Amino acid sequence: MNSAPCPTTSSSESPADAKGRVALHRRRARGRVRSRRALLVWLCLCFIWGSTWLAIKLGLRDLPPLTFAGLRFAAAALVLFAIVGVRRLSLPSLGRDWRLLGYTALLTITVNYALVFWGEQYIPSGLAAVLSATVPLFGLPLAHRYLASERLNFSKVAGVLLGVIGVAIVCSGQLGIGGPLAFWASVGIILAALATAQAGVLIKARGTHIEPSVIAGVQMAGGCIPLLIGGVILEGSPLEFQWTPLAWAALGYLTIPGSVVAFLMYYWLIQHTDVTWVLMIPLVTPLVAVVFGMFFAGETVGWHTALGGAAIIGGVALAVVRGKGQRVSE
Repeated sequence: MNSAPCPTTSSSESPADAKGRVALHRRRARGRVRSRRALLVWLCLCFIWGSTWLAIKLGLRDLPPLTFAGLRFAAAALVLFAIVGVRRLSLPSLGRDWRLLGYTALLTITVNYALVFWGEQYIPSGLAAVLSATVPLFGLPLAHRYLASERLNFSKVAGVLLGVIGVAIVCSGQLGIGGPLAFWASVGIILAALATAQAGVLIKARGTHIEPSVIAGVQMAGGCIPLLIGGVILEGSPLEFQWTPLAWAALGYLTIPGSVVAFLMYYWLIQHTDVTWVLMIPLVTPLVAVVFGMFFAGETVGWHTALGGAAIIGGVALAVVRGKGQRVSE
């Protein structure tokens, strides 16, 4: 790829003006590089998180939900702390930072993944991803409260309402087709989305000064403890589980690409882009998850899921894409 030519100095231009033009050109070039890097990270994260829903579903064939989730994040925390040690990164020194990480660990790891892993026992992986797409619909009102630059407008409110209608359609379908367990599994994943949205907005508002690998490592280390304790109490010893090759493969994929790589990308995006850009990820991940579920797990998409999912994703698009455009132009 040929680089753009550097501006030259004209005969009537002073050295100071020429130096300023060169500096401006370089800043714009660096900005384009950062934009391309952000887009690449965003696309990779969409693919990884879209595929993790199938990995969870496959792993649940042999492993119980709480221990499965706890082991995933315990292993990922060890890898992340190794990265922190190699890079000689400092852990937070302020009490408020530890309180922030502790609270968001409870939300984004313990509560979120306990509900997600439990819920995926009773509903298809693609449907779980569609319901998880409600994260922005919760995140936008929370961002309005905590972030001065992320104000609500008409499109955002309309998008949230459209998404709520979609959730109602999906949940009514599960109650009629899948029964009470499928209905409550759907409700659980929606509550998980609420927990994730609050954690993401709080990190954007109060934790962008903390290194992403430190954020993810501390959250996973703290959040996996209640999962593992609950798993031992309710599910028994992990040594007694059926550790098939599929179970090991699912755990490995969820640990390295699905946790370590994905969460580093996620917090990098939070720190380097608008939170609205991060909230656009659920526009893509459900589509990836549905395709993976259909091709590799034989899942089908009923009309409730299709119609409700379209309303959810349409609401996210209206709230995030259109809403962002309005905010910029106001």
